[in-house]
Amino acid sequence: MRARHLVTLSPCHLVILTASLCCASIATAADDAPTLPGKRPDGMVQLPNQWLLWPAGKQVDLGDGAVSSAMHPEGRYLAVQHAGYSAHEIIVVDLQDAKAVSHTKIAETFYGIEFSSDGKRLYCGGASSETIHVFDFDGGKLKPVESIKIRDIKERGIPGGLAIQKDGARLYTANVWGQRVSRVDLSGEKKVLDILLSADANSTRTPDTKLPDALDDAAILKRAAAQLDPASPSAPFPFACVLDEKRERLFVSLWAQACVAVIDLKVNQEIARWKTEGHPCEMLLGRRGKILYVANANNNTVTVLDTETGRAIETLWCAMHPDTPPGTTPISLALSPDEKTLFIANAGENNVAVFDVDDIGKSDSLGFIPAGWYPTSVRVTPDGKTLAIVNGKGIVSLPNPPLPGSKSTYQYIASLLKGTLSIVPLPPRSQMKEKMAEHTARAFACTPDKINAARVARRAADNPIPEKIGAPSPIKYCIYIVKENRTYDQVLGDMKQGNGDVKLCLFPQNVTPNHHKLAEEFVLLDNFYVDGEVSADGHEWTCGAYATDFVEKFWPLSYGHDRSGKFPYPSEGVFPVAYPARGYIWDRCVEAHVTYRSYGEFATSPSKGMPAKAEVKALIGHIDEQYHSFDTNYSDIDRAERFLSELKRFEAEGEMPRLQIVRLPNDHTAGTGAGSLTPTAYVAQNDLALGMVVEAISKSKFWPQTAIFCLEDDAQNGPDHVDAHRSIAFVASPYTRRKCVDSSMYSTSSMLRTMELVLGLKPMSPYDAAALPMFNAFQAAADLTPFTKVGANIDLNAHNKKTAWGAKESDGMDFTREDANDDMLLNEIVWRSVKGADSPMPAPVRAAFVFAYPDEE
Repeated sequence: MRARHLVTLSPCHLVILTASLCCASIATAADDAPTLPGKRPDGMVQLPNQWLLWPAGKQVDLGDGAVSSAMHPEGRYLAVQHAGYSAHEIIVVDLQDAKAVSHTKIAETFYGIEFSSDGKRLYCGGASSETIHVFDFDGGKLKPVESIKIRDIKERGIPGGLAIQKDGARLYTANVWGQRVSRVDLSGEKKVLDILLSADANSTRTPDTKLPDALDDAAILKRAAAQLDPASPSAPFPFACVLDEKRERLFVSLWAQACVAVIDLKVNQEIARWKTEGHPCEMLLGRRGKILYVANANNNTVTVLDTETGRAIETLWCAMHPDTPPGTTPISLALSPDEKTLFIANAGENNVAVFDVDDIGKSDSLGFIPAGWYPTSVRVTPDGKTLAIVNGKGIVSLPNPPLPGSKSTYQYIASLLKGTLSIVPLPPRSQMKEKMAEHTARAFACTPDKINAARVARRAADNPIPEKIGAPSPIKYCIYIVKENRTYDQVLGDMKQGNGDVKLCLFPQNVTPNHHKLAEEFVLLDNFYVDGEVSADGHEWTCGAYATDFVEKFWPLSYGHDRSGKFPYPSEGVFPVAYPARGYIWDRCVEAHVTYRSYGEFATSPSKGMPAKAEVKALIGHIDEQYHSFDTNYSDIDRAERFLSELKRFEAEGEMPRLQIVRLPNDHTAGTGAGSLTPTAYVAQNDLALGMVVEAISKSKFWPQTAIFCLEDDAQNGPDHVDAHRSIAFVASPYTRRKCVDSSMYSTSSMLRTMELVLGLKPMSPYDAAALPMFNAFQAAADLTPFTKVGANIDLNAHNKKTAWGAKESDGMDFTREDANDDMLLNEIVWRSVKGADSPMPAPVRAAFVFAYPDEE
């Protein structure tokens, strides 16, 4: 039985913690005004996913996609590796002066950055170039020396974690897609030896598929391309390396196998695999080589291994609560110089867990240090006085003005994920518990469960949405409709009842009459936010309330750096390594014995003479094999008619699945490429299909016990004046409040949580577990009035002309280009297609994240 060590504080520390939490909760409960992302009066900052930030220490701005870091041996400098959507780089930060002192562009990287033991050289993986970049280091400046070739660039390995011998003679790198470790001789001819971790002969084969240059065609086909990837479902995905030079061993964390591979360097062969928990990633080896710490990103834990026996001595529970579902995402580790204190970056909970590990086997939690959004790396200076926390998604909220020399008027959401570095002073060990009590109080005050508790307490006793799992509800069936990529302002910005900006409304009521009618007849949700940034993580959030560290690391490369074709679309069931620990909502249905069915979600489209195929095991036998998934050449109206035929069958049989997920994706559009439907026609088609589905359900025998939930998987393709994540969402049910506006702050996880409560399902992650259920959108009294769809006001068969504004650009767009403006140019094209060629798109202010703290407080 594994030990889960919780926060242990003295009575006086608990008084401090309790007082701080109560103050935060009272302030929130007393404020009935709509909660919006951004800085709050109390100095905290609100994220669009309902979580708060209150980061400790001083903050230094970084670039997007800050994934890892390396501490210089002297302790003054930290090199931060950037592998995001935008151009990749290494930023060196002077920790003493709290400022970036150099920016070095690199063509591409994924993960893995290390200094030589003398600090004179820095090594960094080169991703699809299959190289290791080598730099001379001097006073914070980097000078390129060489790029060491690991393999032929036509093969796929993707160097990840690095380990370097103290004498600088050899380097080892884990090839995450190559399923092997490479040993590199750093002197002479730079000989490379591969050590296999998989028997799969195709493990280094680059996918044969090549996506088209046209942006929308690439976006549409990337899912199908991923299904042809040669990676085996059982591939280990080696991630990080740690050297045990004394015993001539190399430890390699196997991301997809929940274990650590042990390689005997005397014979260069794997000799053992030691069990950990899900997604072992970063590791640390104690100086004496007897203890190996392994961060398990998918299981809220760190495994402490005895390197003599390979057995776990103890398991450290990193989450803030004993019953937190997987999703805390412990992703990085650091040890104090005396090796008595362990620091663990919890990317999912925006904090660093701190453990006293002086007595291994009896480790104690000291609490949590609040960090920025999604901390990806934590390091300690050699003197033990400073903690450096790399926040992958940052703590900065800025407007997105036009970029110089760009045709676009605002930035793509993926390029807005600007990281930061938190520089946190560490007290002497004698004062650690007292300081940690203060940090822990701040960290707990940032969790939404405390904030939402006051709102849940105001729930009416007869609300049809249960307060707890297993409580009765008059709602039996949930229909979950998933659409694609629109913001609130793009569609409902013209509704005067809500917080919209009509200037940004691209598809107003005449184009989307059914969207508007649903919002008017039922409830208008004008403060709803999607949890994902793009479709790759958006569909994971939509069905699992979480995106794993695998998805978070690879979608920026897949979207912004895939000229090589080596970074496939990482989600929607294609790669088992992407699966959340608790699976998806259908897995919770299996657990609770709730019937379910999917129409196009996590499924392929049927081909000529062949049925559609489920992409995950739990959906086998639970999909409509004739339903078409993502394919803009197939009409949403045909999809709606297919679902209606199934509904009619269920009525005849007298029962239908309690959860049905219906994909209506064509509001994605396909730009202005010649021959494609116009963006307006696509969205109008999607609108009519939505109206058809809601009308049919509301006129069926199941309506008195049904709730329809509808959202976008993400909001990447357009502007919004409140936040880049704000999107349209709808709830239609006899129990929905009619003709009202609900400005409660909801998210994707809120919608999932609401359905879970209705169906009696356990939460899947910390996000749906803590999310505010959509209580305010429902009422006790049922109104059985059915919904009547509105016919289309425009030509649903209108096609783009060759002379359409942006037609040439649409045909020539490349979804794999590094330029962050490509997707924004698409939005500009769509805007002018709708508004007119002479109507430039306004530049909105999008508060994508939060406000910076330039000083320590």
